[in-house]
Amino acid sequence: MRPSSPTPAVESATPPARRAWWARVPWTRVLALFILLWALPRLLPHVGALLGIETRASAAPVFTVVTLRGDTLDTAQLRGRVVLVNVWATWCLPCRVEMPLLEQTWQRHRDAGLVVLGASVDRGDPALVRAFVTERGISYPVAVVDRSVIAALGGVQGYPTSVLIGRDGVVRHRVIGPIGPLTLEPAIRRALSTPPTPGTSGG
Repeated sequence: MRPSSPTPAVESATPPARRAWWARVPWTRVLALFILLWALPRLLPHVGALLGIETRASAAPVFTVVTLRGDTLDTAQLRGRVVLVNVWATWCLPCRVEMPLLEQTWQRHRDAGLVVLGASVDRGDPALVRAFVTERGISYPVAVVDRSVIAALGGVQGYPTSVLIGRDGVVRHRVIGPIGPLTLEPAIRRALSTPPTPGTSGG
């Protein structure tokens, strides 16, 4: 007796349901896209600082602060210098990461006319902020600031935020994130290469 041939499989009359297009997209690509969209607005200012593309010109900020050492600094007496204002907080981990970079930047360019000003948004006893910066060996001036100073700087959308102000008192660059001192280095050098306006203290 001849063995019977295997019965061919009968194809289903109903084709399998197709998944929606969004269900076929790998979740890793979706995550990467969201990260890119989140990071792009924060990275572009850093690229601008590296390439010399300045922030759109705006009115020069006007503010007065009292540093933790008791010195009063205002924009009038800072005119003629290049000022790097760093908005930060003791509870901000990225802020802690960049503080040594800010200190190095301050030491490297202070004789050329750079002022690094740490603007702490901490609330509570300023002595805690003073102990915080002393413990980390920070020598550039630091002040605990209120909302009026932040508003004068144009507001902040995250910490740390670094604002570079030219010798003329106008904001040149604004960057968010702990790599600010690195990406702002070329911008700082360009700003310092501009001679101070006669009648201002550019030393």
